[in-house]
Amino acid sequence: MIYSMTGFGKSLKETQDLQIRVEVKTLNSKFTDIFCRLPKSLSAREIEIRNYLSQQLERGKIEFNLFIQKNNDSTSTESFLPIAQIQQYYQELNRVAKALGINQIDETKVFLQSLQIPSSMQNEQSQDSEEEIEALWQLIFEGIQEAVQECKAFRAREGKVVEDKFREYIASISLGLKQVTEQDVLRMPGIRERMKKSLLELGLNEDFDQNRFEQEVVYYIEKFDISEEKVRLATHLEYFIEILEEGNGKKLNFMAQEIGREINTIGSKANDSVLQRLVVNMKDELEKIKEQTANVL
Repeated sequence: MIYSMTGFGKSLKETQDLQIRVEVKTLNSKFTDIFCRLPKSLSAREIEIRNYLSQQLERGKIEFNLFIQKNNDSTSTESFLPIAQIQQYYQELNRVAKALGINQIDETKVFLQSLQIPSSMQNEQSQDSEEEIEALWQLIFEGIQEAVQECKAFRAREGKVVEDKFREYIASISLGLKQVTEQDVLRMPGIRERMKKSLLELGLNEDFDQNRFEQEVVYYIEKFDISEEKVRLATHLEYFIEILEEGNGKKLNFMAQEIGREINTIGSKANDSVLQRLVVNMKDELEKIKEQTANVL
């Protein structure tokens, strides 16, 4: 069974306060290229996440997204802002202003200034985040596992479609090879007749040296002989189908190149318009195979 490198998986985990969303998307690539987007508070876990993705998804361009947000609970009266800290900063700014002899104080500006003090918005949240992340990591990792498994299932479905296409293309090339074999039987007598006709057109009569002529015919027939190429091409096509069971994309790509080499050699030795058309058709099917092998794991 083969697997496509194109895949997508997602998962959603929820607690009373948090919503954890994981997305994994993969595309074709010769190497493993992982891009991670996750909260800064989880940066210490990035290497662990990368190792897991590399182990499970093996190869391809992998895009990983992890989002953590608070649940939107309209019935909750608890504010996500650190109200106590903001109130403390607000009162302290007013006290300092009065101590400096500032009588006309713009209350709105003082309030806005208290919000802009970095620690008023960060300290309490960062402390809470570290505690929550440590406690929720197992749940987060379960979400990652679910998203990866869904992505692998997606890859398997796509791989089945590609495998069916491969079998279709190989069957088409096999049919072309059969037609080449049939045409090859007719090709050789044709070569002999064309050579004899050319000699007569040069003004030679039927009395030319028949033995020498037959020797030249044998030479050209050996030069244009494609028997070995036909056997090797048939073997490569059979082996390609066997590799489909293994699901090895690199082997499939290599065999596609070998198939192409034999088809090209047949074309170069053809010296026959019908064979050339058959070769062009086989090359067209082979290009479709090459396009797909680039996306096989």
